[in-house]
Order: sequence, then C-alpha cells, then structure tokens
Amino acid sequence: MKKNITVLGCTGSIGVQSLDVAEKAGFGVIALTAHKNVARTEEQIRKFRPKAAAMADEAAAKELRVKVADTGTKVYSGPEGVCECAAMEGADTVIDAIVGLAGLTPALTAVKAGKDLALANKEAIVAGGPLVLRAVKDAGVKLLPVDSEHSAIFQCLQASPPNKAVKKLILTASGGPFFGKTRQQLQNVTAADALKHPTWDMGAKITIDSASMFNKGLELIEAHFLFGMAPEAIDIVVHRESIIHSLIEFDDNSVLAQLGVSDMRIPIQYALTYPERFPSPVKELDLASIGRLTFFRPDYETFDCLGICREAVAKGGLFPAAVNSANEEANRLFREGRIGFLQLGELIRTAFDVTPEKEDFTLEDIFDVDKAARARVLAAAGV
Repeated sequence: MKKNITVLGCTGSIGVQSLDVAEKAGFGVIALTAHKNVARTEEQIRKFRPKAAAMADEAAAKELRVKVADTGTKVYSGPEGVCECAAMEGADTVIDAIVGLAGLTPALTAVKAGKDLALANKEAIVAGGPLVLRAVKDAGVKLLPVDSEHSAIFQCLQASPPNKAVKKLILTASGGPFFGKTRQQLQNVTAADALKHPTWDMGAKITIDSASMFNKGLELIEAHFLFGMAPEAIDIVVHRESIIHSLIEFDDNSVLAQLGVSDMRIPIQYALTYPERFPSPVKELDLASIGRLTFFRPDYETFDCLGICREAVAKGGLFPAAVNSANEEANRLFREGRIGFLQLGELIRTAFDVTPEKEDFTLEDIFDVDKAARARVLAAAGV
C-alpha cells in the first residue's frame, strides 16, 4: 500500500511513532508541523524530506527556516502555517497528533481539504464533535481513531452484524500511577509523582490527565461522538495490564475485545492502512507470559474528573468544550506546581459557571467558551 501522509504534532510521542510507522511501511511524508521543537523537526525534515513544515511558534519557525534552508522544505509559521500544512496537496491522510484544543482548527482544515483524518487529538472531537462530524460527512472522507481505546472499539465494530445490535461500549483505563489511593493520600502528590505512568509513554499533559483520570473522561466524550452511543451506554473499567484496549457488548450479551501489547504503533498503523492489515514492528502478544488480566470499577469519588466529564457530555452543547479548556489550564497550573492535585477537579468544575446553554454552536462559540473557562480557572485558583 502506497500512501502519503502529513503529521501534525510531529515531535510529540504520537507524532514520532507515526513517522516510525510511515518509514517502515514506505509511506511518503508530505508535511510536518510542530510547536517549537526545532532540533527534532529539523532531524525529521532531513530524514523524510517533506514538501513543507510549520512551527506554531513564530520564533521557532524563523530558526527552523534558517536551519533547513538547504533542504527544499518550505517552512510556514503560526497557526495559519499549521493549517497550510494540514491542507497541503499530495497527502492522502492527515494525522492530527497536536495536543489540546489547538488541534481543532487544523483538523477541520484537513477534512475540508478532502483528507482522511487519523485523529489522535481527542480534544478536537470533545470540543467540536458536531462540527467535525458534519465536516467529515460533507467532505466524504474517513475519520479514523488513533487513540488505543477508540481504535479498539473501531476494530471490534468491524464484526458487527447488519443490524449493528451494539448495546454497550466498554473503555478500559490503566488507572494511572495513583490507582487505589484515597483522596487523603493524594493530598500532597506532585507533578513528578503524577508523571510516573505505569504503562504508557506519553507527553506530560496527557500523562497528568491519565493520573487524574480526566483523560478517560475525555475518551468517554470522544466515544460518544465517534460511535454515536449515548453516554450512559459507555462504561469504564480499570484494567491495570493495558492488554485489552476496549470492548463492545452486543444485544445478546456477547462481548468482543481487542487485545495487544501496549504500543501505540498498532492503532496508528491500523488508522493508516484501514481496512487492510500489514506486518508491524510491534512484538507479538504473549498471554502466557502475562499470566492474568485484572479488572476494577473506577473510583468516581477519588477521581472526580470522571464524573465531571460525564456531567458535561450529559449537558451537551458547549459543556464538553468548556471542561476541556478548564482542564488544559488546570493541568498546566499543576505541572507548574501552582496548585495541588486535588484542586484539578474543583477548578475544572468552575467551567460550568461560565458556559452558555447553546445546543447549536459555531467554531467561534468554542473559542469564546475556551477563553471564559480558562479565565474562570485562573480566577478560582487565585493566580
């Protein structure tokens, strides 16, 4: 299979692994974008020789432009430059691995340019679900999940009967580094503690979200939009081994699961090769060496971010966007040591206070509530 791709967020964990998949599969790379990691982007440009690259940070773009002047790769700058690359002619699929709400506009740009969208940026679908789904339908392109949990559900759904008959989606969660701890035990944990994820190698923001289980709340909202399931038909189960990546339950109570080693290159490659499968660099799953698989109910009282996300998706409209933005701000404050871990949920919940009741909304509405939610968090945190 010959394919050309563009990678948005090329220097992060998913971006780097996407390029590894592309190299081993022999895919062409049309464009790359990053925030401000000049050194890694330069290395990738020299290796993959894309037509274009973009740095969201203007100063970083200026530096990169000088460093790769001999390569023939055109360097764009700012959010507009990222969108220029997202729509770049020649790419079949755009992988959106940008972290945070910043990935929403490039995702819409790629779709409107007729690109299939391999979505690793869950915030885009959480905040702008109806807008993204409408754009995908209008453009007649594919929306392919890259998150391991949503890829697992997507893969299991390939076995659905003609009448679908899906009763329930079951998202698995690793439980993060604080599984089993009480709120009292979490009173004084630091960002360094929260960054010690037991299974996955991810960026700092996502790893903190995993520790608070807000990440799983985002995935619940994402599953609601991607698969058209009511939030109450989406369960969460803590599965410490991270071998079963998610499950679906049919009307006859039969349950299908997707299993694999904890390596993001499996869902990345499936998104790029769907509906076909090819050999990958990932090692085989050896169940005998694992020995056992365990499951636990999530602790909604200790990890209150889960309940906040359920409440937001039940409210609908702009509420998912608001809690997403509030979390981005609270997550940053925690990483900077300016708030405590248990303040995350308290601060995220304040976003409900500034969210207008609006079922039909625009991209401008999302960015308005983004500003309001962030300002509310900063005011509540007293920083």
